[in-house]
Amino acid sequence: MKQLLKSLKWVIFWMGLAILFNLGIWYFLGQQKALEFLGGYLIELSLSVDNLFVFITIFMSYGIRERAQHRVLGYGIAGAVVLRFIFIFFGVKIVTMFEWVLYVFGAILIINGIKMFKKDKERDPHESPVVRGIAKVLPMTKEFEGDRFTIRKDGKRLFTPLFAVLCLIEFSDILFAIDSVPAVFSVSTDLLIVYTSNIFAILGLRQLYFVLEHLHERFAYVKYGVAVILMFTGVKLGGLMFGLHISIPISIGVILVVLISSVIVSVIVSKRKERDKGKGKKNENF
Repeated sequence: MKQLLKSLKWVIFWMGLAILFNLGIWYFLGQQKALEFLGGYLIELSLSVDNLFVFITIFMSYGIRERAQHRVLGYGIAGAVVLRFIFIFFGVKIVTMFEWVLYVFGAILIINGIKMFKKDKERDPHESPVVRGIAKVLPMTKEFEGDRFTIRKDGKRLFTPLFAVLCLIEFSDILFAIDSVPAVFSVSTDLLIVYTSNIFAILGLRQLYFVLEHLHERFAYVKYGVAVILMFTGVKLGGLMFGLHISIPISIGVILVVLISSVIVSVIVSKRKERDKGKGKKNENF
C-alpha cells in the first residue's frame, strides 16, 4: 500500500509537470498548439496503459523482483526517449512529404483497434524470438544475477537473462510506437508537439506501471477503451481523405469520455465480481 501511494504521488507529479509545460506552450505558441499538445498527451497516455499491461505480463512470467523491475523500466524509458525521437523525426518528415501516408496510418490504427477486441492467445515471453535470438548471439548466464545486466565470470563478460528482458521491453515499446505515434499525428504533425507530448507521457510510465501492477485486475476493461481510441484516431485520419475534419477539442472530449468510461466500467465489474465471490464463499460455508 505504501509503494502504491508513493507511485501514485509520482504519477500526479509528472501529470502536473505536463500541465505546466502545456501552459507554457499556450503562453508562447498559442491556444492551437496547446490543444494539440494536450490531445497528443492524452492519446499517448491512454495507449500507454495497454503497453504497461504487456510489461506486467513479461515481469510476472520471468518472476522479476521489484528492484530489478525498477532498473529495467528506468533503462527502458531512457531507451524509449531516444527511439521515439528517431521514430517521430522520420515519421514527421515522411508525413510532410507524402500526406497520403496519414490515410495508411489511419487504416492501420482501425485494424489494430479491432484486433484488440479479440481475445489474445496467451504467449509465453520465454518463447519470444527476441529473447531466443539474444541468447544465441550473446554469451548469457542461465540464472538471473539480482538486478544486474552483465557479470564477469572466469575473466569473461556474460549477459544475464535480465538483459534479454530489457531488450524484450524495448522491442515491445517499438511495436507500441507503431500505433501511438501515428495516433498522435491525428492531432498534430508538428515535431515539437508530437515529441514532447510523447515524452511527457513516457516519463511517468515507470510510476504508472507500479500503480497498475497493484490495480490491474480492477482495470480489465480499459483495454477496450484504448481499442476505441485507436479506432477513433484512425477514423479521424481516414476522414481527411474525404474532407472530414474533427476538431481537436472534440477529439480531446471523445478520448476523455472513452477513457473515463472504461475505467468506471472496469471498477464496477471488478467490484461485482468480488461481491459474487464473497457470496460464493458464504454459500460454501453453509
